[in-house]
Amino acid sequence: MSNLSTRLSRAMRHWKTSAADGRRAFPPEALAQIVTAIGEGERTHRGELRLIVEASMPFEAIWSDVGNRQRALALFAEHGVWDTEENCGVLIYVNLAERAVDIVADRNIGRKIDAATWQSVCRTMTDGFAHGQYRESTLAAIAQVNALLHQHFPASGARANELPDNPIML
Repeated sequence: MSNLSTRLSRAMRHWKTSAADGRRAFPPEALAQIVTAIGEGERTHRGELRLIVEASMPFEAIWSDVGNRQRALALFAEHGVWDTEENCGVLIYVNLAERAVDIVADRNIGRKIDAATWQSVCRTMTDGFAHGQYRESTLAAIAQVNALLHQHFPASGARANELPDNPIML
């Protein structure tokens, strides 16, 4: 396929994926469970976890050939996941149109948890997404992230919740 054909195909996939698809994959009950899982996990470690679900990327990003990782990095910065006291922010980015997942970890976490471990967590989600198990696989991945953060950055007493626990639906 030519570069133009690839871009057009990708643009069509994103154009066909709507916010309604995002709401079907992550209905209010699932979002509530995710908020609870993030909040409970954060009480066991010093990390801050954000989940961003994007039904489809903006057309300009698709046409400019922005990849999933590039988009995740941009959202990591845009939503201030990097801006935590201990540099312990983690973003799980879900691109529904491509059924792709990327995890961006702040520098303090990146020193202790390698890329292969994050890829394993991403596979938990993408394998589940392939079977329509958005809620289950997302909750399983959040549990994995919380366990990793608890292992490397255990809680050391009460602390402020630096980032909201609610998922961002784009």
